[in-house]
Amino acid sequence: MNGTSAQPEHVSVLATEAVTTLLTHPDGVYVDGTVGLGGHAALIAAHLSVRGRLIAIDRDESALTSARQRLAGSDCRVDCFRENFKNLPLVLNRLGVSHIHGLLLDLGVSSFQLAEPQRGFSFQHEGPLDMRMDRQQKTTAADLVNSLPETELADLLYRFGEERRSRTIARAIVRQRARKRIQTTAELSALVREILGHRPGKIHPATRTFQALRIAVNDELGGLGDFIENILPSLVSGGRMVIISFHSLEDRIVKRAFARLAGRCICHKPVELCECPRREQVHLLTTRPITPGPKEQAANPRSRSAKMRAVEKR
Repeated sequence: MNGTSAQPEHVSVLATEAVTTLLTHPDGVYVDGTVGLGGHAALIAAHLSVRGRLIAIDRDESALTSARQRLAGSDCRVDCFRENFKNLPLVLNRLGVSHIHGLLLDLGVSSFQLAEPQRGFSFQHEGPLDMRMDRQQKTTAADLVNSLPETELADLLYRFGEERRSRTIARAIVRQRARKRIQTTAELSALVREILGHRPGKIHPATRTFQALRIAVNDELGGLGDFIENILPSLVSGGRMVIISFHSLEDRIVKRAFARLAGRCICHKPVELCECPRREQVHLLTTRPITPGPKEQAANPRSRSAKMRAVEKR
């Protein structure tokens, strides 16, 4: 399944909530930093005037191609870039854009990526153990599985997958790869399932292992908090940042960065020892994350873990 054919099946999570919260100015400049197939972006573009501008970014070339086609008939100006959203300052500089009115990030893997067996993201489809969002980068999940020392592999599974039996899984992987290189999603999934077993009604035993490898391959968490703080000067006063995350590790980073920008203590030390800046640069639009309602969860099970947070620059 290629990106274009997957597009009709793709459902953007918290689409109405995210776009409604993000938009404040029909003539403004908005950035969708993880455009995917363009679901959120199409809604943003539909609310912008001919003087508005949408900058669409994604590091997945096939996704960006589909998004570009989807946004082609928009009234507003649309600029598409194959880039990591963490390099947004470089993109804005290239475009000569000094300020933006809003930024949307929909973090993590997309449903269309999970649905493509050859991308190697899912334990439900047999394919190469790849997991690269940007297929121009060199390191794949197979490279990590077959080359990392046992202790490093165990630490990776525990840190990024919160897998409590990480050492047992890492030990089994090392034993298996000594006999034969682990090359497919099915091989790794079967290995983890054999170790952990699988009880009906519970998540697949390989879920955390696959999450950990995907995060590591794509460096999804690295620099996320710094990016959130460093991009703030690019937002106009009253501009908004909306971020949707799908697991606790991402959400924790977003929550912490937003709280820091809102002038709140994030170190939880006694007042006399606190070194937090305590400078209120943003207003929290979501004191608690917005989550999908029962109707959306029923229509799109993947949305169940989604959490949306938003801030407005003062």
